Amino acid sequence: MFIKLFSLISISLLTCTSTRKMTSNESVQKNSQTAFDKEGHRGCRGLMPENTVDAMTNALGMGITTLEMDVVITKDKKVILSHEPFFNHEITTKPDGSFVTEAEERSLNIFQMDYETVKKYDVGLKPHPRFPKQEKRNAIKPLLSDVFDAVKSYMMTARRPYPYFNIETKCLPETDGSYHPAPAEFVELLMQVINEKQLTEQVIIQSFDVRTLQYLHKNYPSIKTSLLIEGTDKQSFSEQLNKLGFTPDVYSPEYTIVNAGLIKACHDKGIKIVPWTVNEKTEIEKLTASGVDGIITDYPDLF
Repeated sequence: MFIKLFSLISISLLTCTSTRKMTSNESVQKNSQTAFDKEGHRGCRGLMPENTVDAMTNALGMGITTLEMDVVITKDKKVILSHEPFFNHEITTKPDGSFVTEAEERSLNIFQMDYETVKKYDVGLKPHPRFPKQEKRNAIKPLLSDVFDAVKSYMMTARRPYPYFNIETKCLPETDGSYHPAPAEFVELLMQVINEKQLTEQVIIQSFDVRTLQYLHKNYPSIKTSLLIEGTDKQSFSEQLNKLGFTPDVYSPEYTIVNAGLIKACHDKGIKIVPWTVNEKTEIEKLTASGVDGIITDYPDLF
């Protein structure tokens, strides 16, 4: 009788312990989903050459939760990291060692180059006129797949949660077919890489061009989307959402237009608000206190 009673008590205690562990795990998962989003803009542009593997892996060491980046398409249909679909004069050294000039930058059209040609241009050695703290080193515009692989390799030894990837599609209606493919092809090429690396749950696709977000919403509804908004956009919040045609997961405006009313409007619709690009610690603290859900900054070390 005593043995039977002891067994029943033991089973009861094990059940309670199991229940407590499950509740704890659920809590951790929930917290990780709702935590403040610290995003490294172009990796950590203020400290490392933008949109490079080094910028991304260095940002990971600064406690970011999301790596923010931009992608364009090459002539041979490769998805690579780049803020412009051409070689920006502020950051580029040509294969002959000379710097790209502002007058010639748009002629260096990445959409008209195969990736083997793109790799001949350095984007890490030229001193950046607006980011004097940026460390100079040899760097190329990497394949998105290589960035994913580099992050995975980093995470093999890092003791931290896996990051999200906030990826901007760099396209505009007026440059379809000249500097990039049309939205459908652009998104399909991007999703091919994301699917191959099995990272659909870790990506957010952002854009100023609502067409790519609309295509994603229709064809890949499980992918999280973020609507980027310029500070000069004169449309109301409602008009912007009406133009998009659906409710995005994230609303990402230039930080100067963020106010209490805009934050409330987003939260009332279940949308997270993550402003860009905030490079002053006092402004980061002010916005954080105001109730935004995250911050995009060139200086992740400010977090």
